[in-house]
Amino acid sequence: MTVRVRNSPGTNATASTFVALAILISISAAACTSGPPPPVDNRPYADELAAARTAKDQMLRTDPQSPIPAGKRAAFQGLPYFDIRPEYRVSASLKAQRGGPPIVIDMQFTNNSSEKMVRVGTLGFSLAGGQYMLTAFADPEDRAMARLFVPFGDLTNNKETYGGGRYLDLTRTPTGYYEIDFNRAYHPNCVYDPTWVCPVPPRENRLDVAIPAGERLPASYK
Repeated sequence: MTVRVRNSPGTNATASTFVALAILISISAAACTSGPPPPVDNRPYADELAAARTAKDQMLRTDPQSPIPAGKRAAFQGLPYFDIRPEYRVSASLKAQRGGPPIVIDMQFTNNSSEKMVRVGTLGFSLAGGQYMLTAFADPEDRAMARLFVPFGDLTNNKETYGGGRYLDLTRTPTGYYEIDFNRAYHPNCVYDPTWVCPVPPRENRLDVAIPAGERLPASYK
């Protein structure tokens, strides 16, 4: 999904810049809405995930639109991660809204502004012996709601991960069944540059459990 992330007022960048964050963390998993399907990646899961992380590090180091400040890119050593943990790759089912107009909410951003997002439904899943739910959202401009945006917080926030939470991206399925892979959880761009303005996970997506999987907070940003 293309997550709506923008620079703060007063910067040189255009407001409401769209950055394809899903591509940064799940390059090989991203699916197109038209054209032929991408090649099947037959590599073992850990190898595929490691390759995606390497590609993201390269992008952060070299891409002109990288959220790493230009003066720090040459010295950037790569993002830190929790160990890959298969138990944080769980099955989920989406309880979507049925009938009536789409539910549109005002999602808060880190500068206290807000933008419209469609509340698609809730993803129910089991984790560490407990039952949890996360709300999935979509960009109002995505009429097919093909990409789901799942911002979330957990008990690692303000300790090992960013206090404002992390994100997941999912491709909409016709079955309503999904794989939530917290090993792919990623930080918003405002972690690396405070001039970026990023969505804040709503209260309903604040989990009362630690999720020690996915991106960790770089020591230099704690």
